[in-house]
Amino acid sequence: MQHPHRHRRRKLLTTLAATALAAAGLTTFTTGAAEAATARQVEKLDRGVVSVHTDSGNLVSWRWLGTDPDNVSFNVYRAGTKVNASPVTGSTNYFHAGAPAQADYTVRAIVNGVEQGDSVHAVQFRTGYKDVPISAPAGGTTPDGVAYTYEANDASLGDLDGDGALDFVLKWQPTNAKDNSQSGYTGNTIIDGVKLDGTRLWRIDLGRNIRSGAHYTQFQVYDYDGDGKAEVAMKTADGTTDGTGAVIGSSSADHRNSSGYVLSGPEYLTMFNGQTGRAMGTVDYVPARGTVSSWGDSYGNRVDRFLAGTAYLDGARPSLIMARGYYTRTVIAAWDWRGGAFTRRWTFDTNSSTNTGKGFDGQGSHSLSVGDVDNDGKDEIVYGAMAVDDNGYGLWTTKTGHGDAQHLGDLDPSTSGLEYFKVSESTSQPAELYINPANGAVRWKLAACCDNGRGVAGDIHAGNDGPEMWSASDTSIRDEAGATKGREPSSVNFLSWWDGDPVRELLDGTRIDKYGTSSDTRLLTGSGVSSNNGTKSTPVLSGDILGDWREEVVWRTSGNTALRIYSTPLETNTKITTLLHDTMYRTGLAWQNTAYNQPPHTSFFIGSGMPTAPRPTVYTP
Repeated sequence: MQHPHRHRRRKLLTTLAATALAAAGLTTFTTGAAEAATARQVEKLDRGVVSVHTDSGNLVSWRWLGTDPDNVSFNVYRAGTKVNASPVTGSTNYFHAGAPAQADYTVRAIVNGVEQGDSVHAVQFRTGYKDVPISAPAGGTTPDGVAYTYEANDASLGDLDGDGALDFVLKWQPTNAKDNSQSGYTGNTIIDGVKLDGTRLWRIDLGRNIRSGAHYTQFQVYDYDGDGKAEVAMKTADGTTDGTGAVIGSSSADHRNSSGYVLSGPEYLTMFNGQTGRAMGTVDYVPARGTVSSWGDSYGNRVDRFLAGTAYLDGARPSLIMARGYYTRTVIAAWDWRGGAFTRRWTFDTNSSTNTGKGFDGQGSHSLSVGDVDNDGKDEIVYGAMAVDDNGYGLWTTKTGHGDAQHLGDLDPSTSGLEYFKVSESTSQPAELYINPANGAVRWKLAACCDNGRGVAGDIHAGNDGPEMWSASDTSIRDEAGATKGREPSSVNFLSWWDGDPVRELLDGTRIDKYGTSSDTRLLTGSGVSSNNGTKSTPVLSGDILGDWREEVVWRTSGNTALRIYSTPLETNTKITTLLHDTMYRTGLAWQNTAYNQPPHTSFFIGSGMPTAPRPTVYTP
């Protein structure tokens, strides 16, 4: 196990002060004092201007960058003619009444009274959405004679070529993709890099030795080395073909068994160049699978459960998180990508007796969350019913076991720091838990009942202070004290900041709804689109991608010929720095594609009665 010495002494001292809260079934380890905020590396983004057409005109919105001054204001220009009477100061949007869909807009920042140059031209949403053309890979036939085609699945984003605009990284999944519990061959998993205009930068074919399904390929897109261009990281194997046509390992090897599982052969971790798709560095995947049955079964259901994320473990620069296992053994490896090479920062292993991972086995969810839970300026990984500190030591575990959904963020403005809500799959564990993620203390919980598969947390109801939480097994929304506060919403899935107020909306399937005390109100119905991942009904991607701080939603068109982006047509008078420069939110977008997709959350409270949003401490490469 690798650890920097400066971390080891701090953790040895704090581990000696470990306190077991037996009544809550909790193991927790205290952490050191808070440290001063360090500037964090973020993307050098353009203004991200969008123009969304409605029957009465165009909503023009743009990014307030983390590197902009606090007092920046803006002018809006149509084809070089200013359209606003006075500078826009209280928001980063402007409604241009009566303008046609094809109107061409730019925005100019005003800094210390001096108007700056033109921004990029607005991306036009002429029909309320924008289509990004995509092209499906050719289908095929498995060794047992089953034909398959391809569907656009989960996507992530990053500035792949350094031009200041975000690009998509899209996973194509074959129609015969499998859950780990299901036997059978699958087609190959394909990954594309795609610009907003539909230009395909590259295509990576993961090959026959990476099985397709929600739990096998978790890909991370982030600028890990600080060169201004995002890299793409994922697990690879013999026969993976990179974006230049080069093959990793043996091109002829076929490690699939007669049930379609891949339980032998080498496993790799590869960092790909975001602009070309070239494999820049490949190392052995950590951990190796070892003996398959040691993970809890002999057919490969538990050994091939992977999670991935990105975290600012040193407080300033991003590291790659790659993990294996959550039902039994869990191993999490943290990697730095610097100077064209991988360096393993640390490894957390619940089988290890040399660190505080011992006793943390079996606690993972079908996703993970990343955030600074102990307020020391560095990120932790919240991995289901446990958390791992920035230095790779176990921080706490509630020992309440596996769950399908979890939400970490500044959910409650009345309590300092972050809050954490999760549901449990086990019929012998609390159905819902509301947790202090700094130390794992359970603030409230609901009695065990069932396999509670879904749960959501966020401020969706302006009539209640702070957050609301609800789950598939509950019949109402609950507040931060666990008290019931009204009817359960129509969905238990994603969230979206869509309309003009800071209260969040409900995103489910191909629609967005506004919560109401008697019923929900439909705000958006996607046209000609489909959701992903079966009953999970999740979008390709949802988040603050363009425009102001409100969130876009991306679905695949039903024929898999385009990614259809919807952006809000509604004005807001709330001014918030682009959420892409809140690193907790940005890493949330990075891990959104991991296993059972979950929405990103911010490191500060956004909701009814919110204070002025804080400005981030960030720098760009």
